[in-house]
Amino acid sequence: MKHHSRNRGFATIVIIAAVAVVSLILIGAALLVYLLVVDLPSVATLKDYRPSIATRVYADNNELVDEFFLEDRKIIRVADLPKFVIHAFVAAEDSRFFEHRGIDPQSISRAFLKNLGAGRIVQGGSTITQQVAKSLFLTPERSYTRKLKEAILAYKIDHYLTKEEILNLYLNQIYLGHGTYGIEAAAQGYFGKSARQLTLPEAAMLAGLPKAPSTYSPFTNPERARQRQAYVLERMYEDGYITQQERERALNTPLVLRSVRPKEKIAPYFVEEVRRYILSRYGSDVLYKEGLEVYTTLNISMQKAARDAVERGLRELEDRQKYERGLVQGALLAMDARTGAIKAMVGGRDFTKSEFNRATQSRRQPGSAFKPFIYTAAFDKGLTPVTTVMDEPIEFPDPSSPDGMWRPKNFDGKYNGPTTLRTAIVQSRNVVTVKVLREIGVDYAAAYAANMGITSPLTKNLSLALGSSGVTLLEMVRAYGVLANQGRRVTPFFITRIVDRTGHIFEENQVKVEQVIDPRIAFISTYIMQDVVESGTGRRVRGIGRPVAGKTGTTNDVRDAWFIGFTPSLVAGVWVGFDQERPLGHQEVGGRAAAPIWLYFMEKALAGTPVETFPVPEGIVFARVGARGDPEGGARGYIYECFLEGTVPENLTPISPRDVGPARREEEEE
Repeated sequence: MKHHSRNRGFATIVIIAAVAVVSLILIGAALLVYLLVVDLPSVATLKDYRPSIATRVYADNNELVDEFFLEDRKIIRVADLPKFVIHAFVAAEDSRFFEHRGIDPQSISRAFLKNLGAGRIVQGGSTITQQVAKSLFLTPERSYTRKLKEAILAYKIDHYLTKEEILNLYLNQIYLGHGTYGIEAAAQGYFGKSARQLTLPEAAMLAGLPKAPSTYSPFTNPERARQRQAYVLERMYEDGYITQQERERALNTPLVLRSVRPKEKIAPYFVEEVRRYILSRYGSDVLYKEGLEVYTTLNISMQKAARDAVERGLRELEDRQKYERGLVQGALLAMDARTGAIKAMVGGRDFTKSEFNRATQSRRQPGSAFKPFIYTAAFDKGLTPVTTVMDEPIEFPDPSSPDGMWRPKNFDGKYNGPTTLRTAIVQSRNVVTVKVLREIGVDYAAAYAANMGITSPLTKNLSLALGSSGVTLLEMVRAYGVLANQGRRVTPFFITRIVDRTGHIFEENQVKVEQVIDPRIAFISTYIMQDVVESGTGRRVRGIGRPVAGKTGTTNDVRDAWFIGFTPSLVAGVWVGFDQERPLGHQEVGGRAAAPIWLYFMEKALAGTPVETFPVPEGIVFARVGARGDPEGGARGYIYECFLEGTVPENLTPISPRDVGPARREEEEE
């Protein structure tokens, strides 16, 4: 009896100990699960899933120009995908996806045994839902603790979201190689099409990528990619998603991949201006993650014309001077004269070699291209196109010169005696311009140029007449736009509106126009500057065959060459020079180095557009005068000069604009 009693007592102790151990294990497991669950993020945030989406930049015709992203992702709804796309991923990654509740015990058991035999984690057994949990909430570390967290999260996600919602997260979040995230970006990256247009063999290839995107990439490992594609098609056939005939047809269909070469960037300097603006105003998270839709003023055909014109003109210069390809730089900027919309921008020859934007960031001396501001200011102060100034040697005290004197010279080294302001502009006479500046006052002229749009600091001395102060091409184009736009100054802009992923408008730019000078004064300068093209330093562009006004610019030692010109609706400027300032070469003046580039661009930019004439504002009258401003004309013929009403010299007869007709210049019969 004692023996049986001892046995019963021992059995009781064993049972109690076993219960205690099991209880401790259960309590420990429960505590571990509790600690894991407490530490897990809430799956409620998935209802407001905001993945990182690329910002997209569009031209003025809504054509995609470029994108900014940390992860190249484009969102697409699962409902918009062909069914076989979904079936391909489910068959390849999680065949029981529609049956299990976030975790699949069969897959977990199989993976556990394999890992146990290998002594390390070699197989995950993760469901699609677990992959979503890991991608959105967890780190990619390989540990049992992370796998347990993943399983708990997957269970919660499956109870919180529908299967379609989980697939929506998965197919938009997953990494599929070569920088693409999500099925839509991958479809475009590999096949150049939307995921909506994928075929069965294409879908099967993409569905084979999640396991190891680089290993199964059709770009780098085409044979492995085909093997993986065959595996996916086999799984789809086994699960009843496709027939044997469909499987065979897909296997025998060759894949046509998009070129792996990067897409040509037609407007890199323009796009970079957009990127820097958004970055400075909204920050990097918004720029790279919030999927902004940025609509710009860029005109693609004009941009291509600008790019080609700059390259053609610079190559011609290099051929003339026998320079190595690429030493010479250039920039071109085109703006809608009436609105300020930037239509084309070339900031240099090769953005990949230099991101420095010579159209907006570089300040160079404009030389004679600055003179129109001096003469416009003079006309506003009472001088007229027939005002005569002596073109003769002149000198001024200058402590910085070796002999203490500054002696401005004309480019050709000659002096023509009595010269009208019209002739001084058309022939770009330096001495006359300096004398005009001295008469109207440096401060007045500098303020006038600033009012027209020159924002860079200006040197307050007489050398201002010859464009001695550095300015940007953008400033010059804006200021010339005042003349083109009848005295109205516009604010240049390159973004029309920015829309976020929900359709909310971040910002929308309105045209900003301000009347800053008398439209009659603007017309007088414009009227004369048409002769710069017809018979002056800008003759190389007169072949354009429509009314244009403009001005050349050349600096000392021919270091900078400019041409700024405009029609009533479009103003464009060109700069040519070396980044490290040095002479461009013999006779590479604005009319030779820069004007042809402007012509090449404008011929294409204006092709097919109506021919426009500069409208004559109220208060302008004309008078027939000789080439030197006298009323008789002579062997060189005569022109119809323009004046403010009431300022026509007594020896000339005012003529109404309607009586002048289309011809401005006539030649006398010999």
